[in-house]
Amino acid sequence: MSLAEKIKVLIVDDQVTSRLLLSDALTQLGFKQITAAGDGEQGMKIMTEQPHHLVISDFNMPKMDGLVFLQHVRTNPNTKKAAFIILTAQGDRALVQKAAQLGANNVLAKPFTIEKMKAAIEAVFGALK
Repeated sequence: MSLAEKIKVLIVDDQVTSRLLLSDALTQLGFKQITAAGDGEQGMKIMTEQPHHLVISDFNMPKMDGLVFLQHVRTNPNTKKAAFIILTAQGDRALVQKAAQLGANNVLAKPFTIEKMKAAIEAVFGALK
């Protein structure tokens, strides 16, 4: 079993198309355990009920944005060890710095390629194969 097959991933993005693109890319990289949420509130509910190893979260979302969601993940004893990759539509330095201060493990800019997604994940977990 590859490392990718062992990692439980939670995608949090309010755009259905983005969730589908992320899920498809993860599947192509060998991930099998993928869950999706439409906003940070739903994502936190899922993480509280069943913690995942990796969260890939958009920044801009209604109800709870990616940074607030990241703060909640990092302050909850049951979820704080999850790897967290924040998605951003552009290279906003202030956002990237704030995400790093709050404990994000990496940043992935949209639009992304499968290769860039793989590199962002491998920077956190090591080689997936």
